[in-house]
Order: sequence, then structure tokens, then C-alpha cells
Amino acid sequence: MNPQTMAEKIMSRLAAQPVRAGEFVELGPDWTFSLDDGIGLVDRYFRLHGIDRLAAPDKIAVFYDHFAPADTPQHAMVQRLGRQLCERFGIRRLHDVGTGISHQIAVETGLARPGQMVTNTDSHTLTVGAIGAIGCGIGVAEMAWLWAYGHLWFQVPTSLRITLEGRLAPGVSAKDLVLSIIGRLSVRGAQYGSVEYHGPALSTLSIAERMTLCNMGVEMGAKFAVVPGDHVTRAHYAALGIEVGEMPAPDAGAHYAEDHRFDLSEIEPMVSAPSKVDNVHPVSSKAGVQIHQAFIGTCTNGRFEDFEIAARVLAGRRVAEGVRLVVTPASREVYLRAMQSGALQTLIEAGATVTTPGCGACAGIHQGVLAADEVCISSSSRNFIGRMGNRDASIYLASPATVAASALAGRIADPREVLAE
Repeated sequence: MNPQTMAEKIMSRLAAQPVRAGEFVELGPDWTFSLDDGIGLVDRYFRLHGIDRLAAPDKIAVFYDHFAPADTPQHAMVQRLGRQLCERFGIRRLHDVGTGISHQIAVETGLARPGQMVTNTDSHTLTVGAIGAIGCGIGVAEMAWLWAYGHLWFQVPTSLRITLEGRLAPGVSAKDLVLSIIGRLSVRGAQYGSVEYHGPALSTLSIAERMTLCNMGVEMGAKFAVVPGDHVTRAHYAALGIEVGEMPAPDAGAHYAEDHRFDLSEIEPMVSAPSKVDNVHPVSSKAGVQIHQAFIGTCTNGRFEDFEIAARVLAGRRVAEGVRLVVTPASREVYLRAMQSGALQTLIEAGATVTTPGCGACAGIHQGVLAADEVCISSSSRNFIGRMGNRDASIYLASPATVAASALAGRIADPREVLAE
């Protein structure tokens, strides 16, 4: 057998035959997830085509994270249809309103495991790569087919290797690193590729930081983004009381279409300016841009560690007059932990509004949409035109520390200046 990358190795297991980049294979993923923004269509497809049983309901999970809680009667009805569908087909894993974002839950609870493949009706499913799995987004029709028949055609992606060296400086985060990577590679730099992260710096990056790295792989066009399992991965599962056994790793001599290196010690706080994710600049070059809203949350940066650093920036201070700080935990577990640690209290005392765990304002559905001509600095993953609900608003992407420092100043600001005080 030829030496294999992570994507080739995991997809070979599911296809029950050796596979190589570029080949089309039929396989059944370990997990197929659905969200509340698509579950109504699944119900419709099943009724239209007379589907009365599912291939493997034990490999399915449903998450209510986009309309959490329902903001319109229509969305409330969609969620009701989803609950009824789960009951009708024996789907036991329904994560209802307030539980949190699918990607976060899949990692924090140990639902997804190293070496598995996860599909989901959400493009940021690459997040599960943080624990040595591969994940990708698929369409609702594809997902309905998978539920009904248990298999689907996939193309095995070509892999790119990104080697990380050095250590992040204080006040600099994995979000700054991944924005730097996207700035160099561009939004098409890994088109339908599998990004593999390697290098000695990985030992310094937590699961939460790896989630941010893998999450934004799709913003450079990737199909998968993955960090091979290591001692950090094993410690994550050990803390959950889960024994993961042998974790797959790429073979020596595996083929990579491209190789890139990044020295973490050279990374500084970065922002992605409107309205393309690869429009990346040092915070220093955009310092002083006035903001109206600051948003900390989403599957990119809505974890406990993100609220902890934001609380450090804002401790004993108040956000600037005229600035709204919206905070949305990625899960109920994150919410509870941040509440018990005092981080949420610090943020609320600084003027933040805390919303229900879920996607929140990220996709412009509710809980923090923008008005025309407003500027938001967000810890989310996308700054496309209209992304947060208004095509005439402007969105800057940054780390939670930069978002917090900017909320404090009322303009884009470098968090290192506050943290050094």
C-alpha cells in the first residue's frame, strides 16, 4: 500500500479498500449530523419519497443551534417538525435549544473520536479535525440520502501540509495564527484539499486552539482540516473518562501537494477586514477604526478559553459608550464553566449582553444582527457582505482578546496594550 495522509487513511477504513487522492469512493461516515436550519427540509424529502426507515439512526445526531431559541413562528414550527421526526425514526441524540453548537458538543463530549469521519449540514464541521478526525459540510439533500441509505459518494481530497514551529507570544492566539495562514494561502489556497497540521508547536496548542485552526480551514477552501492525534488529544479524552486506543497518523512518505511553514513567534494580533476573509492585516494597521458592536462567540471562538481571555482584558473596566458587546457561549457546558469561574460575571459587569448558547449573531439570523452602516468586530469566521444580517454593515474578524480590547476602546485596538497594563 502506498503511504497515506490522514484523509486517505480514514477514508480507506470507511471504504473498506485503500484509496488515494483524486479517487471517488462510496462510503458511510461514522456520523451524520443535522441542524435546525435544515431539519424541516429533511422531513419534507422523507415524506415526498416515502422514506419510512433509516439505515443507521445510531449514527445520527440533531442539533438545534442556529435558531436557538426560535425567533419566529416559522422557525419554531421547523424545530417542532424536527422533534417529531426524531421520535418517528428513533433518533435518540437530539440536542435541543440551549445545548449549543454541533461542532463544540461533538468535541467537548467526546461524541466524535480520533480517526472518525463526520458529515454535517454545516461547512464548519472541519472543527472536529482538532481531535484527529475529519469532518466536512454537505447539503441537506445529501444528508437526507445518507440518513436513508447510509452511504454517499465522496472524492478523496489532495492533502496540504502546514508545519508549525515556535510559540505564540502573550496576547496572540490561534485565531491570529489561522488568519495569518489564510492571508498567505488565500480563500482558494486549499480548494477541496485536506489541510494537515504538523510540527513541534502543536504540543503548545490546546484542543480549543486546535478547534479554531481547523474550524477556519473551510475559509481557505479546504474539505478537511486535521491535527493528527497526540498526547494533547489523549489527555482530552482521558479527562472525559474515554479510552481512545490507537489513533491514526499519516504515514512517513505520504504525498502532500504543498508544504507551508509558520513560525508562531512571528505572529501578531491580526484582523480580517471587510469583506473577504483573506483580507488580512495586522491589528496595528487598522487601529482606530470605530466600531458599534463587538461579538464574542460562535464555533470559531465561543469557548471557555475565549471568554477567559476576554475577561482578563475587560476586568474592572467598562466597554466604550455606544458599543454593544454581545457574548454567546458555544455550549451550555461553556456557559456553566464561564459562569462558575467568574468570567461571565466580569464580562457582564463590563457591559456585555450574554445570549443563549448557539450560533447567535454569526449568520445574521438573530441575537445581534447589525444595522446599515454599522461596524462590528467579531470573533467569528466570516465577514462576507450581509453575513451578520445587513449587506450595508461592515465586519472585521479578530481574536476574542482583540474583540474585547476594541469594545473597551470603542475602536479596533491591540489587546497587548491592555494586557500589559
